[in-house]
Amino acid sequence: MNFVVLGAGAWGTGFALHLLRAGQRVVLVPRRPEQAGVMTASRENADYLPGMPLPDEIDITADLGRALRDADAVLLACPAQALRETARRASAAAPADARIQLVLSLAKGLELGTHRRPSEVIAEAWPGITVGSLAGPTNALGVARGDPSAMVLATARSHAAVEAVQAAISGPTLRAYTSDDLAGVEFGGCLKNIYAIAAGCCDGLRLGDNTKAALLTRALTEMVRVGVSLGARAETFYGLSGFGDLVATCYGSWSRNREFGQRVGEGHAAADLIAHRRTVVEGYKTAEAFGELCLERGIDAPILQQVRAVLTDGRRPADAISALMTRELKPEHTAP
Repeated sequence: MNFVVLGAGAWGTGFALHLLRAGQRVVLVPRRPEQAGVMTASRENADYLPGMPLPDEIDITADLGRALRDADAVLLACPAQALRETARRASAAAPADARIQLVLSLAKGLELGTHRRPSEVIAEAWPGITVGSLAGPTNALGVARGDPSAMVLATARSHAAVEAVQAAISGPTLRAYTSDDLAGVEFGGCLKNIYAIAAGCCDGLRLGDNTKAALLTRALTEMVRVGVSLGARAETFYGLSGFGDLVATCYGSWSRNREFGQRVGEGHAAADLIAHRRTVVEGYKTAEAFGELCLERGIDAPILQQVRAVLTDGRRPADAISALMTRELKPEHTAP
């Protein structure tokens, strides 16, 4: 199949390398023409995935129209807050006779203001296109190296292209499952970044394994409650895009969200850290968006709201933990 990856950060670049390894034709489209030029000349993404050579078989271009001309499937590998603009550009650049069968989001965050999921944003910005999401516990470098990994390919409705894309991206180093709970898969990918920031705060405060294990267990319960309240299925959150991604992102040394949370836990101001970063911490804006959404819908999400307070209101992480520990006592298992 012919794949186009829009966005040449670590994840877009890593997945392009995987697709090539899987025997697919790949066009990688950086946002900036100058980045495309540098990567074409050096055959490396030194800014976001250094040390991983980009074979000549990966076509690198900033020309969206040319890239989309023969595309069967398009992967949008950009930050959630840039997704609408990226989808609009792609929709405008796609030739009238383009044969694109499926557009998949690799983003993991809610859009600020609208509270839309990534696939909803794409559908609004690119009318008439079939959309879905690709999520799971996948570190970009691990996928680029070929470490055995697994993901979920989610669409709201069955489509002839889904099984073809599933087969095309699967192989000895990556196994793709399918799901029709698109909302659940996307909510899991969004929420886990918020809880990874909380886990990082625990690391920064040097609170130990007891605290982190308790946090992850209660975070999973909260993920299910929030997701089900928003129309997703509970079982989805016990799969790769929920529990799997939660564990990987909360414990991975590579996790931007966990590392960011650790520095917040060590006493750094969240806004200052964000202002001086090159890479995106999806959980930062997503905590704000989800915090607003849960308040609007009356959804009880105490961990999420404490993370939001730390990031946007300047609450001390230690005070947030104290607030969680002194809440009203209740049974462990309650209905969502």
